[in-house]
Amino acid sequence: MILRGLELLVSLVKLAIGALMISLAIPVGMQVIARYTGIIPVYLWTEELATFIFVWVVMLGSTLAVWEGTHFDVQVIPDSKRPFLLFLQKAFVLVAVAIFAVLFAFYGIHYAEFGGNQNSVMMRANLMITHISVPVAGVLWAIFSLYRLFETFVDYRNTDRTPT
Repeated sequence: MILRGLELLVSLVKLAIGALMISLAIPVGMQVIARYTGIIPVYLWTEELATFIFVWVVMLGSTLAVWEGTHFDVQVIPDSKRPFLLFLQKAFVLVAVAIFAVLFAFYGIHYAEFGGNQNSVMMRANLMITHISVPVAGVLWAIFSLYRLFETFVDYRNTDRTPT
């Protein structure tokens, strides 16, 4: 049941990233057309909007990378042949990700509040629009990494540990 809920959450994140990527094409396309053809005037707000959307794409994309196990992991030593040591290797990385995720979520709230007190230059939009992506990503990183830690533990428990 938890896995089904998390897969639904991942699907929503993927849908949001897809919608953001499509919407990113609009201001970037306007910038290209304005700069190289002169058909439309150069609008400065398009650069700001593209930056806002890009920040969200990066932060949400990093949460997907945590879910898929393709981010925040640098293999310094080879995987152990012993199940317990392999479990410890994987658990160490996932716990480190979870710790950093909680820090991002906690301090990201203050960062978002800081952004809430500012407005962008061109669009006059409240900067909390982008600053709130930090705690959102932190919460998703924590959820995904802790679930992967649980999965790693279950895999270890189900490993045949009979001596060969």
